[in-house]
Amino acid sequence: MPARRLDREGLKYALPRDAKATEFLDFSSLRLGQMDPQHCPYQEHRVSERCPAETLGQPMNIRQVAAILGCSVWTVRQRYLPIGLPYFRIGSTGKLMFYRNQIVRWVLEKQRQKGGAIR
Repeated sequence: MPARRLDREGLKYALPRDAKATEFLDFSSLRLGQMDPQHCPYQEHRVSERCPAETLGQPMNIRQVAAILGCSVWTVRQRYLPIGLPYFRIGSTGKLMFYRNQIVRWVLEKQRQKGGAIR
């Protein structure tokens, strides 16, 4: 675009004569940005809002899950994973990762579905 048209329309992007345009915009150079981000205010977590790590529980491997369920690793893989036991596959190795609270909630839900007593 020709410079005359830019001046006429009021478009002043990337023109060398406007390099000090911030002087006209009333920005105080003292208050721009955060001085110490370590001490920024943050909202406290409410009691009902727990961290995801607390809601998921402790990370566990398949042997630990088998110990909680009282069965073998084979049974966890062949019986419980196909019917919905919650897990995540980690990385390219395909390692299974479980979270304690998810496992407990899953077991309690299975008991409710079958009409079992929950203590």
